[in-house]
Amino acid sequence: MVVQWTQVEREMAKQSENVLTKLNERGYQAYWVGGCVRDELLGRVVDDMDITTSASPQQVMELFDDCIPTGLQHGTVTVRSGGYYFEVTTFRTESEYQDNRRPATVQFVQDIKEDLERRDFTMNALAMDVTGTMVDPFGGQTDIKEERVRCVGSAMERFGEDALRMLRCVRFASVFNFKIVHNTWKGLVRQGDLLQHIAMERVRTEMVKMMSGPHPLRGLGLLDRSKALAHIKAPVSSARFNKTLLSNLEQLSGEHVLLRWSLLLIAGGYSKDEADVLLRQWTFSNEHRSRITGVLQVEQLVQASIQELEQKDITSLRTDWIVTVLTCGVQAADDWLRLQSLLPAGWRDQLDQAESQLVLVQEHAAEWSQSIPVHDLKELDITGEQVLQMVQRKGGPWLGQLMKHLLKETAIGNIANQHEALSAEVKRVVADDQA
Repeated sequence: MVVQWTQVEREMAKQSENVLTKLNERGYQAYWVGGCVRDELLGRVVDDMDITTSASPQQVMELFDDCIPTGLQHGTVTVRSGGYYFEVTTFRTESEYQDNRRPATVQFVQDIKEDLERRDFTMNALAMDVTGTMVDPFGGQTDIKEERVRCVGSAMERFGEDALRMLRCVRFASVFNFKIVHNTWKGLVRQGDLLQHIAMERVRTEMVKMMSGPHPLRGLGLLDRSKALAHIKAPVSSARFNKTLLSNLEQLSGEHVLLRWSLLLIAGGYSKDEADVLLRQWTFSNEHRSRITGVLQVEQLVQASIQELEQKDITSLRTDWIVTVLTCGVQAADDWLRLQSLLPAGWRDQLDQAESQLVLVQEHAAEWSQSIPVHDLKELDITGEQVLQMVQRKGGPWLGQLMKHLLKETAIGNIANQHEALSAEVKRVVADDQA
């Protein structure tokens, strides 16, 4: 290989170089472009390698046997080489953006600098050929070295073309821990209302990337100062968030991004139901939404338990915790417990009695969770059908209530998970109901 990539899988680099070389041999210009060049300079792992070329989409398809016409209207053909996929896009300019996000017209050009001029930030307006020669007409390398996010040309124009670039700006500043230059920041603040045109799916994608990064608090601070999220389709007011509660957010690694979201929503004072509505609007998947809001549900149930007027003994607190685990699930309970060490003591601003009971729950919850022998109805050594046969009654809501009672009593440890013991409890409950 002519260029010694340090952040790319060796075979991927080799195959992408083969694509560039083949284009060059046919007389076309070809470059690696954008994120792969930027991340190589930053020392960040490169996952994909985009290519830009003077060849038209038709010429690219004629040159490579194994390719997919993924976006011909925008000049993009996906070329497969050695099992790797590379997006090869013709040099182009864009104009007349629709809805502050999509170019209405795309014109193919022959000058790489014209292509780079349409890109969002100088760090992404970088191209490199197979010899390692860099094309950097806007000072992207300098901005990377000096840790700056700067728009290519006029920030007002770039953000007006695609309003999502404002959130990308915040995301890059957050993930890379870069500063945003004054004119770019000024354009972001002034153009914030254009975010109302951006689909929430695109907003969510940027926010998840930011929250997964190493410096989410920096990103949240920039969003707070810019008030950007007040303008999106499902707006959020930064004023509702308790910044003190978020101070330990980064102690959770990016791998635990869903827990970071749970902590963020706790800091925003969201109930489980309110958070569920917001995350639906933000197009989170059912699985992720459930994981995030599960923590809030545990918080609500724990609060309901310890806020009751009477002082509860440790046995009662254990029973309430086990019911909470059965209601919310083991994952949600474990997630809630993990977050407790990251929240400052006394943040709930509650009475001393409630606070002391909460401390007891936090100290013993892991042990109580470990003691639970069953978590689901299907784990019981008796089925609903067997109960019906035993008592000679038709099914109905009573059966569901009885099975939940059996699960609770078995989970607490009041009844052994054995068919005889469960059958005896069924007979006792039915006899009491009939008395």
